[in-house]
Amino acid sequence: MTNINILDPGASPLDYYGFELRRLREAAGLTQRQLGDVINYTGSLVGQIETARKLPTPEFSERVDAALGTDGQLSRLVALVMRSQLPAWFQQVAKLEARATEICTFQMGMIHGLLQTDAYARATLGALDRTDLDDRTAVRLARQSIFEKEEPPVFWMVLSEAALHQEIGGPESMRGQLSHLLSFGDAPRINIQVLPYSSGAHAGLTGSFTLFRFEDDPTIVYTEGYGAAYPSAHRDTVKDCSLRYDHLQAAALSLRDSAALIRRVMEDCYGVQLA
Repeated sequence: MTNINILDPGASPLDYYGFELRRLREAAGLTQRQLGDVINYTGSLVGQIETARKLPTPEFSERVDAALGTDGQLSRLVALVMRSQLPAWFQQVAKLEARATEICTFQMGMIHGLLQTDAYARATLGALDRTDLDDRTAVRLARQSIFEKEEPPVFWMVLSEAALHQEIGGPESMRGQLSHLLSFGDAPRINIQVLPYSSGAHAGLTGSFTLFRFEDDPTIVYTEGYGAAYPSAHRDTVKDCSLRYDHLQAAALSLRDSAALIRRVMEDCYGVQLA
């Protein structure tokens, strides 16, 4: 067990968060149990977070900030904590997501992590390994906070129709996930196009990829292998993938027709009756 008296705030963002939580709590003259009572969590959980044995959540951080009047200090810090808990090979990609002004992604067989629901993310992460599944799911979903920024990125996803039929997490999970996709119908910064089976051979047959565009920096292409990330700013690679993405968007259904197809799959495959 980590000893709170020797917790090193420089060891990691999680340790720093725990150190700051303890410092702020003690400055307010509260015990762990008293703070837990105020924010409706157990004192034991407060202690586990202070000793870096448990991940804080955005909700926990918001409640502590409100209770202790910290002007959002822990809420700002929790994003860094969550990002530090991502697999080492993916942390650079998460930084690209956080900095990008536009994200354009083509996905072959799975909904992109930035649009996944809790149940869907849990099912994908737990397919072979269910250890620390709650924390790993929370860390993945925390990436979606980029859409809460004052100026969130524009997000375009071209999604193979196959991903709508790949039953990840069971029918209930898929109903929730496809409903979640439909919820972005009136969100101009989040756009979803489905590449239908009828498109036949297409420009994305070599696999999924993502383009990150920035205000001042060069565009970066990201592809993924097993346990490895491959970002590239190589001019020819970016040019090729940008052209491929243009062709995929042209071959995909319109935003309206994509939503109609998602609704039809929900009805035909997952037993949802939509008006």
